[in-house]
Amino acid sequence: MRIFAAIVLATTLSLAALHAKDWVEYEGKAGPGKGKHIVFLAGDEEYRSEEALPQMAKILSQRHGFKCTVLFSVNTNGLIDPTAGGSLTHPEALDSADAIVMSLRYRHWPDSTMEKLEAAVNRGVPIVALRTSTHAFNGIPKDSPFAKWNSGNKGGFGRQVLGETWVDHWGKHKSEATRAIFEESAKSDPIMRGVADIFGTTDVYEAHPPADVKILFRGQSLVGMKPTDAPADYKRKTQGINDPMMPIAWTREVKNDAGKVNKVLCTTMGAATDLESEGLRRLIVNGVYWGLGLEVPAKANVEVVGEYKPTMYGFGGFKKDTKPGDYDLK
Repeated sequence: MRIFAAIVLATTLSLAALHAKDWVEYEGKAGPGKGKHIVFLAGDEEYRSEEALPQMAKILSQRHGFKCTVLFSVNTNGLIDPTAGGSLTHPEALDSADAIVMSLRYRHWPDSTMEKLEAAVNRGVPIVALRTSTHAFNGIPKDSPFAKWNSGNKGGFGRQVLGETWVDHWGKHKSEATRAIFEESAKSDPIMRGVADIFGTTDVYEAHPPADVKILFRGQSLVGMKPTDAPADYKRKTQGINDPMMPIAWTREVKNDAGKVNKVLCTTMGAATDLESEGLRRLIVNGVYWGLGLEVPAKANVEVVGEYKPTMYGFGGFKKDTKPGDYDLK
């Protein structure tokens, strides 16, 4: 009888694990965001979006009242695996998204998932896009209606929606950090309220967004990885041109295929380590307010929720054996 009971218990636990929720939801506390649903799309192999986006979702839910849902790439065991480029858990959450925050790289989701994203975009939801989201999709089959969003197809989702695709590293990768230099014309923009002193350990990306964007700040490459390091010499580029600093954050309002307008905040910063910068966290929070047409706070509360010790970026460096539920509020 005891053996039978043990078998039943083991089977029950196995089934529970099999059907464990593979996304996380944070109900919003009181705040201006009450009644609004933000969906976060985490899926890149290098910059630890699976760590960064749960923290931003916690801040927006616990400090500002938004309901926040974070979706992940997982493997067949239900463990977070950003190399599983065809995976996005619980895409049904996009059906009720009022805003999207994404940190993606070279995803190739099935058409059924892409349909959910396209429907949200065509509703005109605002989008906050981080780092490699400029090249969010690649490898979608050519006969799919969503092949238009492959990064190799006229710049794909990045250039068509956000304003730029992957071009190149401008700063030296993993050895030249980034200091944000604010555009004079953008300093009074509501989205910049309370934003100051942005520094990130990721390098500057080359970017040439179209004339319809509003540049918020540019990236100054530093000679090292500390915020006190001196600016790098731009003449080091092989073409020998002393070019201006690259835009690394901009806003855009772009008409989608359904004729509605998406308000976009795109920044090529956004690794999990970059989000140790209070200023960058505040920019992202402000971007959600701005996108939804809410009054941007004078100085939004962006204090981290719980412990936040992000993993250094790099391919193959994600935390193994991590489940979505590990990011539940403790």
